[in-house]
Amino acid sequence: MRALVIGIASAALAAAASTNSAPPTFYKDVLPVLQKNCQNCHRPGEAGPMSFMSYESTRPWAKAIKTAVATKKMPPWFADPHYGKFENDRSLSQAEMQTLTAWVDAGAKAGEATDAPKPVEFTDGWGIPKPDVILSMPAAFAIPASGTVDYQYFIVPTNFKEDRYVQYAEARPSNRVLVHHIIAFVREPGSPWLKEAKPGIAFVPSRDSKDRGEGFGGDFLAGYAPGTIPQSLKPGQAKLIKAGSDIVLQIHYTANGKTGTDTSRVALVFAKEKPTQRVLTLASANGEFAIPAGDSNYRVESKIQLQEKATLISFLPHMHLRGKDFEYRAIYPTGETEKLLVVPHYSFSWQLTYNLEKPKVLPAGTVIECTAHFDNSANNAANPDATKVIHFGEQSWDEMMIGFFDVAVDVDTTPMDLLRPKKKATGGD
Repeated sequence: MRALVIGIASAALAAAASTNSAPPTFYKDVLPVLQKNCQNCHRPGEAGPMSFMSYESTRPWAKAIKTAVATKKMPPWFADPHYGKFENDRSLSQAEMQTLTAWVDAGAKAGEATDAPKPVEFTDGWGIPKPDVILSMPAAFAIPASGTVDYQYFIVPTNFKEDRYVQYAEARPSNRVLVHHIIAFVREPGSPWLKEAKPGIAFVPSRDSKDRGEGFGGDFLAGYAPGTIPQSLKPGQAKLIKAGSDIVLQIHYTANGKTGTDTSRVALVFAKEKPTQRVLTLASANGEFAIPAGDSNYRVESKIQLQEKATLISFLPHMHLRGKDFEYRAIYPTGETEKLLVVPHYSFSWQLTYNLEKPKVLPAGTVIECTAHFDNSANNAANPDATKVIHFGEQSWDEMMIGFFDVAVDVDTTPMDLLRPKKKATGGD
């Protein structure tokens, strides 16, 4: 009986202590969460529309933060946790969500500034370390107030006299409002791709030109779109830019009712020594589809086979406004199939990269297969027109089905080594 009384008393004391515990404060409890999950975008000059760098700039948004956290709208992260683990997982833990919610419910108090963690150091104007080289469009491009703007291509010579290996790369517009995306490709010397384009002058390939398309003629170096993170590779890994190469900027401008200009740039940080692995961006894509009008769950598939062993390091699924879900699978030479990434609720507003926590070795002969579903029905609020059959196209009201993925290979391996089918040996008489 005495033990029971003591147990009840202990429980009561613990409950009282819990009830009387101090509510979360900004400096002690909230700021560490913001530093880890939010400040990369929510700081001056970045994509976030408000800054979470200080208490004064964060406090007016307290209720909005609670709502965004409760609905899991922020931070944006769409990977199904049952398939794969990712080192750049932006999702909040349950404890972090509870901390932010409790802070708001308790009045969003500042607390003691002395409790604040050390500020995170960001490179001003960039999401990568201090660039070694910044390559820029030589002149601003004027975007009209209305109408369809074809993809614009800009040739930017590197003038590199020797091969350079890039560990960090970032593409950045000067006008985020009018730039939907940038892709920076490496065009090697002698490549016939965009041979009619003149350096520094906007160029649009003709409609029937083979120069049109995602990545024709060049390796993907870096990209920009809402939610995209800069290219950041591990020590010993790098992208290759051969001596005399050009950077090709493919830029998608979107008119919004007001004229404007843009001068996009690409920043590079070179590897300190020659790497042991070259990183290549590949794509399991399908451009031959016709999504029926009104179809709410149209399936499109794609696949690509690797002819050499490679190490898988990241994914970047890409669709447009009708994109519904996306899945990557590996089909190994043994016949075994493994789900690598499942995005059950795709968002065109956030072009996210998913970096594997543990890179995965893919044996030669592995097939990367993708499945995507599209909602072309009137129930899709983002659908521009549910009455039309939709095909592959460049503009946002068209569609794409591209499963980008990065692999690391031996430093001397080329894309053709990786993708070109091997010739079968023929026996003699």
